[in-house]
Amino acid sequence: MKTILVDIGGTFIKRSDGRQFPISSDGSREVIAETIRRAIGPADGLDGIGVAIPGPFDFEKGIFLMDHKFAAVKGVSFRELVSIPESVPLKFGHDVNTLLDGAVRMLALRHINTALVTLGTGLGFAYALHGIVQRNAAGSPARSLWNLPWKEGILEDAVSARGIRIAYARKTGDGTQSAYSIANKAHDGDPTARDVYAHIGTLLGNALQEYVRELDIRMILFGGQIAQSLDLMMNPLQDTLPGIELRHVPKNAVFEGLAGLFENNKE
Repeated sequence: MKTILVDIGGTFIKRSDGRQFPISSDGSREVIAETIRRAIGPADGLDGIGVAIPGPFDFEKGIFLMDHKFAAVKGVSFRELVSIPESVPLKFGHDVNTLLDGAVRMLALRHINTALVTLGTGLGFAYALHGIVQRNAAGSPARSLWNLPWKEGILEDAVSARGIRIAYARKTGDGTQSAYSIANKAHDGDPTARDVYAHIGTLLGNALQEYVRELDIRMILFGGQIAQSLDLMMNPLQDTLPGIELRHVPKNAVFEGLAGLFENNKE
């Protein structure tokens, strides 16, 4: 079966063959369309194209519905935008759900309840009950974590790349550092940087406690760019989530999840 599998994020489109294509999610319709076409390549003769993409998105009809990303193509059909022939099947999955789907398949997590947290520019969450990823009626994750109340705002204000930058700037007066550079400083022994990441781990662990209890979660997987620094948050996460197995999501799990869309003929 000849398929193209792509993971469309706000800054990069990733293909299952390892190639990456920079994309500006706040670009014009023409720029967005051209970048996606270049990432997919020639569509004629394909048996299918699988697309992981953030919500809100009409995953059944393939229509962009986002205001915060890809606003220039809101209401536009993906097939029309990218000029995909009607003869080529298109399958869409929410990026976080699809990532968890793939992890469940790769790790054979059919007998325990599992959650996934994605840490990056935003804060994503999905969960699977006995191997079945739970979705709402729109096809997005059944529960949200990013918009839980926190101080005067929401949890994502603190537990995200911008939250890390802001916390470090408040402590040091240096607002020029990225979450990545702060992680490097932490790994080099900078106590302030280490404190920032440890605090993020505590906030996240405390926020997850209710979901873990209510959903009987036994394992939590972590993905996203910030999760590459999971070691900096591991101790407070273990302290706040005792008895829960914490681990990285397997590499390429999102593409395993996309492949499953064709095998199971779902979404």
